[in-house]
Order: sequence, then C-alpha cells, then structure tokens
Amino acid sequence: MNKDIIIYQGSSGEIALKGDVKRETVWASQAQIADLFGVDQSVVSRHIRNVFRDGEIEEKSNMQKMHIANSDKPVVFYSLDVILAVGYRTNSKVAVDFRKWATKTLREHIIKGYTINRKRIAKNYDEFLQAVESVQKLLPAGEKVKAQDALELVKLFASTWLSLDAYDKSQLPKTGASKKQVQITAEELVEALTQLKSDLIKKQEASELFGQERNKDAIAGIVWTVFQSVFGRDAYETLEEKAAHLLYFIVKNHPFVDGNKRSGAFAFVWFLNKAGLLRKDKISPQALTALTLLVAESKPHDKERVIGLILQLLKTSSQKI
Repeated sequence: MNKDIIIYQGSSGEIALKGDVKRETVWASQAQIADLFGVDQSVVSRHIRNVFRDGEIEEKSNMQKMHIANSDKPVVFYSLDVILAVGYRTNSKVAVDFRKWATKTLREHIIKGYTINRKRIAKNYDEFLQAVESVQKLLPAGEKVKAQDALELVKLFASTWLSLDAYDKSQLPKTGASKKQVQITAEELVEALTQLKSDLIKKQEASELFGQERNKDAIAGIVWTVFQSVFGRDAYETLEEKAAHLLYFIVKNHPFVDGNKRSGAFAFVWFLNKAGLLRKDKISPQALTALTLLVAESKPHDKERVIGLILQLLKTSSQKI
C-alpha cells in the first residue's frame, strides 16, 4: 500500500483519499477499515468473510498480502470494493453516514449520468459544470450521445477551461504543433478499413454494405485532399491538421454507402497511431464517439470551428498531467 495514502471518512459521510492515487483502486487492511467505520476489527473480519462466502465480491482479485514496516509477516490488504461492501454491512454511526452519502451519490449518477467530486475540482467547479453544459449543447440532441460520453469529451479539455468558450468566439487553434513528415497512401488506408470491416462482420456488427465506396476512388480522393501540396507546401502543414481533416472529410463527405462515422473515427485513430500522436489513456472510445457525432451533426459553415475543436482536443490530450 502506498504510504502516502490516507483513507478517511469526510464530515458528510463520503470516503475520501488523501494523497496521490495512481491506481484505479485503493487497498486497506482490516485495522484501517475498522478505524474508517468506527467498529472493532473482529466485526470487519466477519463481514469480509461473509462478503467472500456469499460471492458478492471475488476473493482472489480483491485481496493481497503486502510487506509493511515494523511487521514480522505480510499483512492482508483489501480492495476498495471490499471496503465499500463492509461499509454497507456495518452497523455504526459513521457507517450510516457513509451509506447516506453513497445512496445520494448513486442516485445522482443514475439521474444525471455522471457524478462530480467538488473537492477534487476545487475552484474550477463552476467552470467544469459550464464545460459539461457546453459540450452537451454542441452534441446532437436526442439519445444519440449519453451524458457519460459527453463527460468523457469534457475530460479531454480539463486543463484548458476556455476551449469551449473559444469555440463560440472562433478562437480555437488553426494549426497543430507536429510538422514531421508522415506519409500514408490511399491503398494503406483502404487495406486498414477493409480489415476493420472484416472484424466487424465477424462480430456481427456490420453488413457487407459497410465500407463500400459510393464512387470509385472516393477514399483516394480524400487522402489526396488531406496530403496535397500547394505551391510546394502541404495544404495542411501539421500532423494534427491532417488527422482532423481526415476525420472530418470521411464523416462529412459520406464516401461509403454505410459506416462513414465508424470509418472516420477509425481512420482518425489509425493515422494518429502511425504518426505517434495517439494517447490511448486520454482519447477514450466514449470521447471518440461523442467527437465523431459532433462532426457528423455540425453545420458545413462551422467546419473551421469544428476542425479547431479537434485540434484543441489533440493539443490537450498531448499535454502531460
């Protein structure tokens, strides 16, 4: 267990972490869980046994032995899932406060589709809510985009709060940062898209119409447009600009009978990967889905602003946190 982590219960009943958490879970010993919920360690031990016995939580992946200072033998630590399960089973004042908070948080998540930790966002809370609202306004109406997907897109702008305001004011980037040369051919992209089609058909997620070009060399025309030279210089000078326009043209020009959005999203990620610009930890499938739908539903006269938004996304996702 990270010695810099301190797990405690806040005044409102929430479980809070003090320290730098780099994993998706946190581990605590029985003694720490007992201290957290204000009960005897024997109570915690009994609840943990019951949790595992009832099959509520898988035992093997939710407990591990660790060596700690001043201990002659390894100490067993339990995952966050176990900590939460004990909190729901324990009969103490602090456990009751925890359950009230947990129920309120779960209710908010079910109704809104997302939950927000105000303390973690601190002084940027109001700006964050505005960003959520702004992204949802940019995305198409109806049930096409879930709130969680919109929120994933917002996360990519977390370090540049003014990016969406800049969208309204047409102050988004007009270029990227990477000017190194990465050339692709239409044949390479078509081959990759053909493999995508084959994989989707095997999963029964596409038909034979998927990826079928409306006109001969439709993709070749898009690739030529993206990588063309004008007066000896690339029309789109940076890799980010090329990626953004590849996504935009495939989605908006409808080169295929079916599958334009999925093909455009795939080509975008495929090219970013070839260019060494893909950050899989930043650009999630949900965010990519929301971004692609934003492009698809955008008005033609908003093309430059949409391209600017994609460039801002790539700029933000390349920044180290």
